[in-house]
Amino acid sequence: MKTKALAIPFVAALALAGCTTTDPFTGQSQLSRTAGGALIGAGGGAVGGAILGAATGGDARVGALIGAGIGALAGGAVGNYMDQQEAELRAQLQGTGVSVTRVGDQIQLNMPSNVTFGVNQSDIQPQFQGVLRSVALVLQNYNQTVVDIIGHTDSTGSQGYNMTLSQQRANAVARNLAQNGVDSRRFFVEGRGPNQPIASNATEDGRSQNRRVEIQIIPIRS
Repeated sequence: MKTKALAIPFVAALALAGCTTTDPFTGQSQLSRTAGGALIGAGGGAVGGAILGAATGGDARVGALIGAGIGALAGGAVGNYMDQQEAELRAQLQGTGVSVTRVGDQIQLNMPSNVTFGVNQSDIQPQFQGVLRSVALVLQNYNQTVVDIIGHTDSTGSQGYNMTLSQQRANAVARNLAQNGVDSRRFFVEGRGPNQPIASNATEDGRSQNRRVEIQIIPIRS
C-alpha cells in the first residue's frame, strides 16, 4: 500500500479519518492511497480538490494541484508534453549514471545508490547534487506532473533496517528536489526496502542494481 508523504488540514482529516499513516518529514497524519492519497495544499480550492480526488478514488494530488491552479493535460497534449520532458531529461542526465525510461506516458528515472549515496548512508553525495539540480529544473519547467519518489535496497541485512534506509534515501531525494524549487505538493515518497528487486540478490551485480531510488513522473490529466 502506498501512502502520500504530505500533511493534511484538520478538517479534511476528519472527513477521511481512519485511513492515515505518518508523514516521514513532519510526523503529522496523512491519508493512505487507498483513500485517494494525501490532501495537499492550504487554500480552500486545494483542499476541496483533494477531497474530491479522494472521494472518487483518484490521486488526490491531482485534484489538489488543479484546485490550486495547476492546469491539467488533455488528449494528445499529454504525449507531446511528456515527449518534450523526456528529451530534456535525457539531455540533462547524459553520462550521469541515471537512466531515463519511458513507459507509456510516464517517465522513470533510476538513480543507482553507487552514484547517489555512500555505503549504508542516506546523505546525498556532493558530486550528485548538481545532477539533482538538473532534474529539479526540468520538473519545474514541466509542472503538470506528479512525482513518485521510491527508495529500494538489496536484501542484505534485516528487513527493518532496509525499510528504514530506503525511506531515508527517498526522503533525502525529495527534500533536495524541494530545496531546488520543486513544489512538494506533487510528491509521493516511500521506501520499499528489498521488496521490489529488479535483479537477483544472489550476485553483487544484482544487489548493486537493486540499491536505487526511482523517480516516476506522471502527467496530470483532465
